Amino acid sequence: MSDSRGSTTVLLVRHGRTPTTGELLPGRSPGLHLSEQGWEQARAAAERIAELTVSALYSSPLERARETAQPSVELLGLPVREDPALLELDVGQWTGRALNDLNRLPEWRTVQHNPSAFRFPDGESFPEMQQRMVDAVQRLCTFHPGGTVVCFSHADPIRGLLAHAMGTPLDNFQRLSVGPCSISVLSYPAAPDGADEPSGDDTNPVVLTVNSTRDSLRELVAS
Repeated sequence: MSDSRGSTTVLLVRHGRTPTTGELLPGRSPGLHLSEQGWEQARAAAERIAELTVSALYSSPLERARETAQPSVELLGLPVREDPALLELDVGQWTGRALNDLNRLPEWRTVQHNPSAFRFPDGESFPEMQQRMVDAVQRLCTFHPGGTVVCFSHADPIRGLLAHAMGTPLDNFQRLSVGPCSISVLSYPAAPDGADEPSGDDTNPVVLTVNSTRDSLRELVAS
């Protein structure tokens, strides 16, 4: 049962491996599914998540994220709700291009070292991606005060949210490792007495773990 006076815990799960992981920049390409290794990773993540008392499951609408959520749906007996705010970064004209080709472009250096100044051609900027993730998770916390929420998303959106939570400049967010099916955990404080939702400094979350793939989550999250 949720306790509206307690902190809300948010688990951020990157989708599992696909056949193109590390080779292409998939962006929001439809029809990209988990590889067999990705399904194994998703099942292992689900077993870890199932140790907790979970309030709700949310997922990016893309297939690879929804498939990663499916073993958790089966173990927990909860539906997964699609949330477009958890989508992958929109890389516009770069969608589906080989990473080996992209890293030869002069713009690639900006992507790696000054992403706050970059917008993908016909796509999204990194600051826009970060802000929609921040807004989305704060919104979900108001829906499940004192609960534990699991969000299945993508590497860059998760990194952007973690950088914001840490107070790290967006230009440094590439330094954060978020591997396939890793779980990162944030704890968001409850709204002050008399307030419907946190504001100002009260929204600052506590970063409990980043890029966790093996250890039990019980020690981090009170279930």
